[in-house]
Amino acid sequence: MTELLTGHRELREEAGLQRELARPGPELVADARDWPGGDVLVLGAGGKTGSGIAAMARRALDAAGRKDARVLAVSRWTDAAAGVQLAAQGVEIVAADLSDPAVLTDLPEAGAVMHLVGAKFGTATAPEQAWLTNTVLPDHIARRWPRTPIVALSTGNVYGMTAPVTGGSREGDEPRPDGDYAVTCLGRERVLTHAARTRDTPVALIRLNYAVEPRYGVLADLARTLLAGRPVALDTGAVNVVWQRYANEVVLRSIGRARGGSPFVLNLTGPETAGVRTLALRLAELLDVKAEFTGESPATSLLSDATACHALFGYPDRSLGELIELQAAWLLAGNELWDRPTKFDRRDGRF
Repeated sequence: MTELLTGHRELREEAGLQRELARPGPELVADARDWPGGDVLVLGAGGKTGSGIAAMARRALDAAGRKDARVLAVSRWTDAAAGVQLAAQGVEIVAADLSDPAVLTDLPEAGAVMHLVGAKFGTATAPEQAWLTNTVLPDHIARRWPRTPIVALSTGNVYGMTAPVTGGSREGDEPRPDGDYAVTCLGRERVLTHAARTRDTPVALIRLNYAVEPRYGVLADLARTLLAGRPVALDTGAVNVVWQRYANEVVLRSIGRARGGSPFVLNLTGPETAGVRTLALRLAELLDVKAEFTGESPATSLLSDATACHALFGYPDRSLGELIELQAAWLLAGNELWDRPTKFDRRDGRF
């Protein structure tokens, strides 16, 4: 496995990984030159995606010569260390509980708002939290910044299950959400669509399916199961995954695509439909463990077709094969995984 570790040397350490996840490509830097004047507000920046997006926005603005714009990362910051790390990169940290609408009035006007706030895990037992966070809060945000481009992170869970041979759901397909999480995420979209149609608020809705990096995601979940000697459940059948750095960049590049009237809607994931059995077998081979399975692969899975995304923004800069190798290299180097299981194997919409 020496070659595997050598091939991902720069990403086997936390600092190098975080630098890469926040690295803006030249196209994003070019976009940043044309972003509307004003600050970039990243709401919900304390999550797994938010810190990378905030740091990438700052680096893109710096590379574009945009010293006029601040990047403000807004969160409760229960993980204080994450805020300290972002501040060291030139991002301004704002501690705020966004569940209180009054907090929004204290935030500044902005050139762009990245709406990353969402409730998923625990919503099966406390569905009211999903409804409050995913449907009520977006209305307050849209009313607070009615003329500002709002890029809102949504999810492929708003679609129903499809057969892998179809290539997955497309943006124009009728949503068929299952469970409070998916229903309220569609509610978020509907609320922001209302703002776009009634107040001409520029809106972009990004339906993300399973961004991965070595500390977190579907591949990390599978690796954790394999290393624990537990059987991998095949009930999910197949998944889409995408490199987290690419996902961060697409979210930011969508600032320029946000529009009033009819929002910009985009599926964001990788180009492959990956069988869970195939992923587990390859990871087991690289980790030198035995793969065991339980259950059977179903005829349908939660899948999205991201053809439009790749046509607009190019293919992800790391292939599925590279992501699998990177996951194994991270663990073979003795690194830890985050204790944040994705629950990608749930088919009933209960999280």
